[in-house]
Amino acid sequence: MSLDELTVQGVPVPRFFYGTAWKEQRTGALTRTALDAGFRAIDTANQRRHYVEADVGSAVAAWLAETGAGRDELFLQTKFTYARGQDHRLPYDPKTDFATQVAQSCQSSLEHLRTAYVDSYLLHGPSTGRGLADADWAVWRAVEELKRSAKARLVGVSNVTLGQLELLVKRAEIAPAFVQNRCYASTGWDREVRAFCRANGIGYQGFSLLTANARELRVPAVERIVRRTGRTLPEVVFRFALGVGMIPLTGTSQSAHMEKDLSCVDFDLTDDELSAIERVVR
Repeated sequence: MSLDELTVQGVPVPRFFYGTAWKEQRTGALTRTALDAGFRAIDTANQRRHYVEADVGSAVAAWLAETGAGRDELFLQTKFTYARGQDHRLPYDPKTDFATQVAQSCQSSLEHLRTAYVDSYLLHGPSTGRGLADADWAVWRAVEELKRSAKARLVGVSNVTLGQLELLVKRAEIAPAFVQNRCYASTGWDREVRAFCRANGIGYQGFSLLTANARELRVPAVERIVRRTGRTLPEVVFRFALGVGMIPLTGTSQSAHMEKDLSCVDFDLTDDELSAIERVVR
């Protein structure tokens, strides 16, 4: 398995993303380290509360200039975040309508990332826990417009339930290309949402695969797989994620761990091992 064999809505997508949340002053250095390690997909958001998107852009620009690589060799993903998920450093005027907020946030992201387009633009979660509100539809129509205007090659949604996703797919004019969810072993690693994504040609991005499942992964079944493969637990979990069709994200801050995580494509898990991890519950 290679890291660049996935295609979503006709667009090549790397199989492994580096996530830049919660890095603060280390954001630029860690983004550069991830690129040097071999990551070609970088996930960020225009949400200063948890991300420093401008530092991601500085690191990307420096890497492109120093390596001579082309912009098309990278996959950059960012997000629109509602005001309730932001702090006081908003990337848009909250007094304007949602379409304007999306347009302003996207333009700010393009400036931060020093690019004319992003490869993927996500709604960073619906405005409500159940269903989709009028605000969500206004934002989604604006997100669709970003794709029509070629400011985003693909669009999608994060932190979404199955019911919300079903509604979105039913009424969207442009279908979401991605779902990005926190992935819990206790729900079969978001089994129902993953199944819906698979049936509808949507790429499923899973984050917090390790941090959200620390207890669940400390079980004999997983320990046996780690011993059998001679790999680290993160390598086994990321290889599992790839094996069941996910696009995993890692946010590690250690360069050695980045290289180890990417090496998860160098070995295989048996079908029984994939099933054992998928069923693990502590």
